[in-house]
Amino acid sequence: MKLEKDKRWKWPAEKMREWTDAELKTRDREFSDQLFRLKFQMAGGQSEHLTAIRELRKGIAKVKTLLRERQKGAAQTNK
Repeated sequence: MKLEKDKRWKWPAEKMREWTDAELKTRDREFSDQLFRLKFQMAGGQSEHLTAIRELRKGIAKVKTLLRERQKGAAQTNK
C-alpha cells in the first residue's frame, strides 16, 4: 500500500479493519522491525526521525487493538 511520503505509516483505522488477520500480523512485524531500526539509528545519532517513530508506535497500537478486538469477538461468538 503506497501513501504520500509524509504519511508512510499513517493508516486510518477504517482501512486497517479491511485487512485480514495475516495482513495485520505481517504489518505488526514490519512496523516493529522498522521501529527498531529507527530507534537504533537515533541512538547512534544517524537520524532524527522522531515523528516517524511516533507514527510507527501508533500504527503498532492500532494493529494490536484490531487483533485483540477480533479475538474478543471470536470468543464471544463461541459462547
